[in-house]
Amino acid sequence: MRLSHGFVPLLAVLIFLTSLPAGAVPGGIDPDPGPERSTRAEGDFGRSGAECRTSVEGAEAVTYCHNPYPAVYRVSLHIECVQWWDIDVDGSPVEVGPAGTVRLTGRCWEGIASVWVTEQRV
Repeated sequence: MRLSHGFVPLLAVLIFLTSLPAGAVPGGIDPDPGPERSTRAEGDFGRSGAECRTSVEGAEAVTYCHNPYPAVYRVSLHIECVQWWDIDVDGSPVEVGPAGTVRLTGRCWEGIASVWVTEQRV
């Protein structure tokens, strides 16, 4: 069986999109995420937890997490790269003490599809 040349790329894209984990790209890729985005960690922490501000410029992401509360939190930066061959980033957890601020960075070779921060109370 011989496939037409227009069908093969369409089939490749379809296979790629169906192989992504659920929620990997919430709402699609935002080509212009703006200068800063505020993110919350997974889970419901109510009015506690570190507040993180993320900026994406090209293929580099920088996140500042500030903990205004008396508890200690561990935050970790996660980056999903645009290209399938580019290695995604799962940063090591970093502790943020009371009234402390940490800087987390990561990058991809070609571009960033999504960035999020997870946190855990210590």
